[in-house]
Amino acid sequence: MNMFTENVKPSETPQPRGRGRPPGITEHGTTSKASLYRNALELIAERGYHATTLRDIAQRAGVSVGLLYRYFPSKQSLVLHLYDELSADYAERAGQMPAGKWRDRFFFALSTSLEVLRPHRDTLAALTSLLVGDPNEGLFASKTAFSRQRVQSIFQEAVTGASDAPQADSAAALGRLLYLAHLGVILWWLLDKSPRQRATLVLLGLIRQVLPASALAFRLGLPRNFLVQVDRVFQEALFNEAAAPN
Repeated sequence: MNMFTENVKPSETPQPRGRGRPPGITEHGTTSKASLYRNALELIAERGYHATTLRDIAQRAGVSVGLLYRYFPSKQSLVLHLYDELSADYAERAGQMPAGKWRDRFFFALSTSLEVLRPHRDTLAALTSLLVGDPNEGLFASKTAFSRQRVQSIFQEAVTGASDAPQADSAAALGRLLYLAHLGVILWWLLDKSPRQRATLVLLGLIRQVLPASALAFRLGLPRNFLVQVDRVFQEALFNEAAAPN
């Protein structure tokens, strides 16, 4: 050892640099992925899902198709990424749901969903046929269950955690049915061609008016079995999940 090496600790000894790319996702890689994703959503909104190709997306983003494949190997992966991003954002915002009656908590969950989706309305409108009708990539497909369950749990919590929550099995059934009602409102909103979706605002107003009557029906003894049976039919029809009979 000499004067230039004797004070160097083992942990400070320079290590030879490995060949190839650095491990993990680099800052440049994160930026590239975000750019590709943004351009993909813009193209789908402009041209439609089926008319947009991965080559189109790569060309719009100014990258090679090979780089696009590294992050999004298919258009389906882009859609799943969109589902994941939106449902995660929604779950975070819905965590601010106030305490109170289930009708108010449901309306908060519904309004928050529209707020989260609004910046992506054009893209989602272009995906409407896929969302509703595709057995592999749609809202009710097994591949997208992670997103559906994340959002559905919010609507169930809106009921089960309410100050006027019905009995446990009725509350869970009502939460699932409210989730499906929310999907109906979202579809209406995506198809709404009125100026600034004015018809959707009218619909939301009508829903808010009818919710107190719905809550009253529960207090007056809405048949529990009827609610549970309707829930079971929807589970079997849309999710291929037959609820266990009571």
